[in-house]
Amino acid sequence: MIRALIFLLFLAPPPDTTEVLKESVVTAFRQPEKIIPAQTLQGERLEKLNALSVADAIRYFSGVQIKDYGGIGGLKTINVRSMGTQHVGVFYDGIQLGNAQNGQIDLGKYSLENMESVTLYNGQKSTAVQSAKDYASASAVYLQTRTPVFEAGRRTNLKATLAGGSFGTVNPSVLWEQKAGDRVASSFNAEFLYTTGRYKFSYTKKNGYDTTAVRQNGDVRALRVEEGLFGRIPDGSWRLKFYFYDSERGYPGAFVREEPGKFRHEDRQWDTDFFTQGSLYKEWGDWHLNASFKYAYDFLHYLSDPRLDVTTMYVDNRYRQQEAYFSIAQEYRINSWWDVDLAADYQFNTLDADLVNFVYPSRHTLLAALSTSMRWEKVKLQGSLLYTFVDDKAREAGAAAESRDEWTPTAVVQFIPLRDKNLTFRAFYKRIFRMPTLNDLYYTFIGNKYLKPEFTTQYDVGMTWDKAFVKGPVRKVGFTLDAYYNEVENKIIATPASNQFQWTMVNLGLVGIRGIDAALSAAFVLGPVNADLRLTYTYQKAQDFTDPDSPWYGGQIPYIPWHSGSAVAGFDWKRWHLNYSFIYTGERYESVANIPENHAQPWYTSDLSLARSFIIGSHELRSTLEVNNLFNQQYEVVQCYPMPGTNFRLILSFVL
Repeated sequence: MIRALIFLLFLAPPPDTTEVLKESVVTAFRQPEKIIPAQTLQGERLEKLNALSVADAIRYFSGVQIKDYGGIGGLKTINVRSMGTQHVGVFYDGIQLGNAQNGQIDLGKYSLENMESVTLYNGQKSTAVQSAKDYASASAVYLQTRTPVFEAGRRTNLKATLAGGSFGTVNPSVLWEQKAGDRVASSFNAEFLYTTGRYKFSYTKKNGYDTTAVRQNGDVRALRVEEGLFGRIPDGSWRLKFYFYDSERGYPGAFVREEPGKFRHEDRQWDTDFFTQGSLYKEWGDWHLNASFKYAYDFLHYLSDPRLDVTTMYVDNRYRQQEAYFSIAQEYRINSWWDVDLAADYQFNTLDADLVNFVYPSRHTLLAALSTSMRWEKVKLQGSLLYTFVDDKAREAGAAAESRDEWTPTAVVQFIPLRDKNLTFRAFYKRIFRMPTLNDLYYTFIGNKYLKPEFTTQYDVGMTWDKAFVKGPVRKVGFTLDAYYNEVENKIIATPASNQFQWTMVNLGLVGIRGIDAALSAAFVLGPVNADLRLTYTYQKAQDFTDPDSPWYGGQIPYIPWHSGSAVAGFDWKRWHLNYSFIYTGERYESVANIPENHAQPWYTSDLSLARSFIIGSHELRSTLEVNNLFNQQYEVVQCYPMPGTNFRLILSFVL
């Protein structure tokens, strides 16, 4: 049966060699003007990756480390240039995703099914009319969902997808886009994911022989529903988004090497997240305005029962977060080469929990940013000054941390030495301020209201070169290179304690990070075959300079490899699409103690996908077969959290 299905989807010839082409409108994602270049995966390139969640896609960016705590069910967080997860802002359709509780955004919860592009900025996004939040992170990830596009004469787009594969994975989804008049459109997207999360892996016992175990408690049941409204007004636009996510999952837990198979991990987590957000953009001549709002409610229930898992303490906690956010950003163009931007944001967060002696904190945050940009033929300059004011409240007198306010600057310069603009040089300086999270300050067991905030200083020098060719097999080549130095003062490292929900806070004091990021992209035409290639490489030396008397002074901080990289190659021939992806992570240490016992070997994975599309009348059927971890590499991204070996996924998409 399976062989017959594969033959039908991939090997059966088309019924007719003559095809009738319907009228279509070609569209592309509009890239805003950037002084600091971004790494972007979008459109077909994003779709072709063997990626289930946003975390899977971001792994292909240079300078990024993804911490993955074991398969589909494990927590997935992002670390950019070794500055820590809390220094990465994650924006969903232009508005930041928040977690005042612990600052951790689990990227595994965000699907690529309705995603138009994933973009990473180092420093900050350098476009006009942006919110104060856009200036408030050391780096930022922008997730842009699909905006409805209709071919001439069409008012409805409908796409149904069914994916399934290893670990009992079933993943259906539907996308319905409707045009309501010339100025309004809607989009509805729903997706369900179920997986057992059970996979085999190999390990080595201390007495020297290898055996195999099965990963337990990694099941996931998740439902995501999104509704979007999009509108155009004279000299402007607006959008409104409703988002709902509900899941139950098991946390696989750490696998204890000393006594493999002895312990069972039974930690469970239930999430119910909802937010609604909207934005309005309007131009009045030289004055441009962007206003946005958001309300979010997050419920989290975590259960860890020692009657089922003797290695953990009893935890049965419920948390409720609420967030209200408002932003107004405006730009005034003084003339053709000079503009001034002013943005002000207000955010209010509350956190409730059924913990003993919990202080029920709330936080008021005010951000204001003043920036200016100047552009000449060969030079572009941008400078910004961000003001941050944070005021915490608590039910008990004296329980809240002191209010804090800081001014943090950024300066960016871009130089274009040649008239053809193929080669550009750039540099930026940025200092940023981050308050400790509410867990850092007020958590019952580990909170400390006197905890110092982190300050990050970034220096970056880089260049970009790209060239397009009309003739020959090579049609486009692009290359970027950046050298940087980051310094993090009072750096806080969060690592799991007895379970993935309770964390131990370790203050490293001072960390210095030196690195190089490089990326090469190319597009080819090889007869009837179109091909594209993307290569990335990162070198990082991230050292702990906290205590000169420590034997580990100047050592590499945990989980930061000296060398890492990725490669993505895609080939298109007629209606066939072949994609190969490779990720490499070099040697690193799993603790601040850089000793042989904590040394981690390099790991790599290779993923392969083959897709074919069919035209059935006026509709399209697309089938994709994916093979992930092609060579069955046994590896761990985080110590004692083994990752899956070779696994498969089959995807069918039908566009009406």
